[in-house]
Amino acid sequence: MVPLLLRFVAGARAAGLRVSTSEVLDCLQHLERIDPLEEAQFKSVLQANFAKSRREQAHFERLYRLFFHELRQDLSIARSPELAETIQSILQSLQPAVGTDPSTQALVDFLAGDPAGLLEHASARSGGAGSPRSVASAGGSSAGRRRELADRIRMLEEQLTEVLAGRRDELGWEERRDLSAHFQDRLNAARRLLAQSIENRPVSTERLRSFRHGVDELGEVHFASLTPREVEAMREAIAQLVRRLKDRISRRQTARRRGMLDVKKTLRRAAAYEGVPLEVFHRRRPPRKAKIVTLCDVSGSVWSAARFMLNMLYSLQGCFAQVRSFIFVAGVQEVSEIFKQHAVNAAIEKILKEADIDYNAATDYGRSLREFRQHYLDILNRQTTLIVIGDGRCNYTHPEERLLAQMRERCRRLIWLNPEARQFWYSGDSEMRVFEAVCDEVRPCQNLNQLLAFITALVL
Repeated sequence: MVPLLLRFVAGARAAGLRVSTSEVLDCLQHLERIDPLEEAQFKSVLQANFAKSRREQAHFERLYRLFFHELRQDLSIARSPELAETIQSILQSLQPAVGTDPSTQALVDFLAGDPAGLLEHASARSGGAGSPRSVASAGGSSAGRRRELADRIRMLEEQLTEVLAGRRDELGWEERRDLSAHFQDRLNAARRLLAQSIENRPVSTERLRSFRHGVDELGEVHFASLTPREVEAMREAIAQLVRRLKDRISRRQTARRRGMLDVKKTLRRAAAYEGVPLEVFHRRRPPRKAKIVTLCDVSGSVWSAARFMLNMLYSLQGCFAQVRSFIFVAGVQEVSEIFKQHAVNAAIEKILKEADIDYNAATDYGRSLREFRQHYLDILNRQTTLIVIGDGRCNYTHPEERLLAQMRERCRRLIWLNPEARQFWYSGDSEMRVFEAVCDEVRPCQNLNQLLAFITALVL
């Protein structure tokens, strides 16, 4: 088991998957607690230890399928030691033709069951002479390197055909059939590996998808137009931004921690040095974190955007001293505890399906504001930023903007985020004209760029 795992780790590292020695040791300890013959358990243990992000999971799946399925010997060969020895002798007979070319040697090793060299070439990470990296440094393109490897595969295919034809006397037709099928399967696997490196190159320093790339691709796409795959990419982009903002906040607080000059303490200590202030003291008063209260509309008209707004609220939990979150349709329900008790995806699913409100009711901003004033008005103070998320469409009920004005008077500021395009704000049953007059700031928020711009402005 240990040699098999180490061979897989060597191939994974050659393909660009980051696997540390401690992770290998942890994996070995975990394998002792399961039945390695149960593939589902075996694969889960390897994936839990070696695939540390969603980006790496797809890469792990390809490597696992290649190593444990495509490179597995056929039963007719595995049960015949003579055929296994014949395979080794055939591959050794190719050595004079291989010479010192590392690409061809990597293909021969791949045929022998060791994918590390070919994975390294396919992912353009090798640094030896004649490797893709050295070819690139000499002016060779990635397309040229792929054509070179494809030519090497065709050359080996022809040479293997000649070698098997030359052994008609010592090998029967069934043995030649099994060996031909075996080598052809391996060569086809090499071609697939090369094609995968073209379509979806493994994670490397040259092709690492950064947070900025994700924003550029999804930034202007409307929330309602996103595919499930783009939804996950957007959630990851939001999480990365919030992590960066938390780091910036931490650095700022560290820089400001010294506070203002403490004149009294400095002068008292200076008395010991005949009035010379050799030691300077500051008031260590870190800046106080603000508080956030949010009201998020989860009615059908803003359903597509509600998920991302709730994701934003979840991400902001650690950036402020206190975040109180409420949802409403035709009534208000607090969901702060759900955010605290569950992971982000589970919390959002519970909020959008299991909260104690009528999701199918007609949106009533006036009733929701009355309930909030009746039960939660005392949580608003001069340290609170109130954020309202909704399209402002009241279904021709009274908007109760005077109640919103009372809430604004108790707060530090009131911000309204509207997931609808600005040109539709003042049409139909929208009451954004009266709501906008009460708010300190009103922002459109219908795509990732606008959402991230708001998060940045709010946190910094």
